[in-house]
Amino acid sequence: MWVSDVHLGTRGSKATALHEFLRSNKTECLYLNGDIIDGWALKKSWYWDSAHNDLARRVLKIAGQDTQVFLVCGNHDEFLRPWIGSDFGGVRIVDEAEHVTADGRRMLVLHGDRFDAVVRSAPWLAHLGDWAYRALLVVNSGFNWARRRLGYPYWSLSLFLKQKVKSAVAYMQSFEDAVAQEAKRRGFDGVMCGHIHKAEIREVAGIQYHNSGDWVESCTALVEDFDGRIEILRWPAACAPARRESLGKMLA
Repeated sequence: MWVSDVHLGTRGSKATALHEFLRSNKTECLYLNGDIIDGWALKKSWYWDSAHNDLARRVLKIAGQDTQVFLVCGNHDEFLRPWIGSDFGGVRIVDEAEHVTADGRRMLVLHGDRFDAVVRSAPWLAHLGDWAYRALLVVNSGFNWARRRLGYPYWSLSLFLKQKVKSAVAYMQSFEDAVAQEAKRRGFDGVMCGHIHKAEIREVAGIQYHNSGDWVESCTALVEDFDGRIEILRWPAACAPARRESLGKMLA
């Protein structure tokens, strides 16, 4: 199971939804694939409620059982990088990992921020973009409050803009291409990443590209079954649909 971009430490984090998801689904291996804790936000102002504590305890409980748990460092939780290779309560801190599927495919597991030209070349712009994104979430929260009162499901303004604005589409495609090319260069069959908050499974440059999405808006995870088949699941608790289903079906 792969989850990423939870952004604990922000009001937008769907910590309760992820807690329910992890409590309801068992896995042999859990990859927390970057930006689990939002160090950028916590550095500006402290926010950490009981739901965040509950989720942290759930992860530690899972790690104390028969599940391997890897926490992959992202750009928002880059403060963890000095502890790469360490083990905290059964949670191993890593920069990246390799996962071999049940059907023998080798997957490169990483957050993906180092393939983001903005994060790599203009950190100040990445921080500005993060501020704009969080402001957009505040606007979207009020909009969806009104939609719920009218009986309509959750609707993501940020996802809509990403899909419609040409520069955003080009940015995401550039990121996907760069991550896939790195996996190909290193001899992997596929890549599991996060970072851009857009859950997707598709082939890029002959590589199986998988993105786990986020737990700020979409509440999505990647899961592998016992035959090695990987799919996207969206957890419904915080996002209006009454049942769990694949993201592909939901967007159809």
